Amino acid sequence: MISVRNLSKHYDETIAVNDITFEVKQGEILGFLGPNGAGKTTTMKILTCFMPPTAGSVTVDGMDVMDHSLAVRRKIGYLPEQNPLYHDMIVLDYLRFVAELRGIPADQQNARIKRMVEVTGLKAVLGKPIGELSKGYRQRVGLAQAMVHNPEILILDEPTSGLDPNQIVEIRHLIQELGKEKTVILSTHILSEVQATCNRAIIINQGKVVADGSLHDLQAAFHGQEKITLEVKAPKNGCLEKLRALPGAQQVRELTSSNDLRRFQIEVEKGHDLREGVFDLSVREGWKLLELTRQSTSLEDVFRQLTKG
Repeated sequence: MISVRNLSKHYDETIAVNDITFEVKQGEILGFLGPNGAGKTTTMKILTCFMPPTAGSVTVDGMDVMDHSLAVRRKIGYLPEQNPLYHDMIVLDYLRFVAELRGIPADQQNARIKRMVEVTGLKAVLGKPIGELSKGYRQRVGLAQAMVHNPEILILDEPTSGLDPNQIVEIRHLIQELGKEKTVILSTHILSEVQATCNRAIIINQGKVVADGSLHDLQAAFHGQEKITLEVKAPKNGCLEKLRALPGAQQVRELTSSNDLRRFQIEVEKGHDLREGVFDLSVREGWKLLELTRQSTSLEDVFRQLTKG
C-alpha cells in the first residue's frame, strides 16, 4: 500500500530524514517509533503530500506522491500532531465543512457523518463548539475529520498526546477497531501505545531506520540478558552464595531484606532458564518461595538499545 525508497529530507544543513526505505502492507497497523527529533513527523508530512522530499520516492497504492498528489490525498486520512480544528465551530458544522472539502456528494454526507459520530463516540457533543470540548473529545473530532471520506490509509501522528489515561485507552481501542478495515500508521514515541495497538514497528533514530519487524521479532533479535526476580523466606547466611552457585547465574543482587523475607534479582546467561533451578534450590534448602518472575527483553529495552546516545 505504501512504498518508501531512499527517502531524504534536508533543512539547509540539518538532515531530518536520511535515506530511509520501508513498505507498509494493506491492512497493517504499523508503529512508527523514535525519540523526539528522530524524523517521524517529517516522514509523515512527506507521505501525506504536505511537503516534498529532498531525495527518494514515495508511492501510495502505486501512485507517486509528487506526480499524483491529489489522488494520494484522497486515499489518506491524516491526523497531525497539532490537531487542525476550528475551535469556534460547532462539531456537526465542522464535520459537514470537512465533508464538503473532501468532495463527498451531498446525498452521502449525512450517512458518512452519522457513521463517524458512531465510530468516534461524538453524539453527546455534536451541538457544542469545539473550543469547549475536552482534549479527548477534540482528538475524537480530529479522528472523525481524518476518516469522514472513508480513506484506505490512516496516518496518525501522536494521537494520544496530552490525553488522560482513560482517554488514551479509548483512543487505543478506536485505533484497533479501525485497523480491522484500514491500513494505519501510528507515529509515536510512547512504547505502550505500539504494544497495545500495532502488529509491526519501525524504529527511526537520527533520521535513519534502525529496526523494522514484528514486535516479537524485534524483541527476539535484540534479546539481552534475561533477569529473574524472586522473593523468599530464608535465613540470612548463605542464601546469596547458593543462588550465585546456580548454573547460568551471572550476577545475583539482593534487592531488599527484612528479617527472613528477602528479595533477589538474578541476571541469567543467554539461553538458560533458571526458574527450575531456583525452585529446586528452594525445596532443598527449605526456603518458602513467595515470588518467581521472569523478565525478558521488552520493547522499551530494544528502543533504548537502538536510540540511546
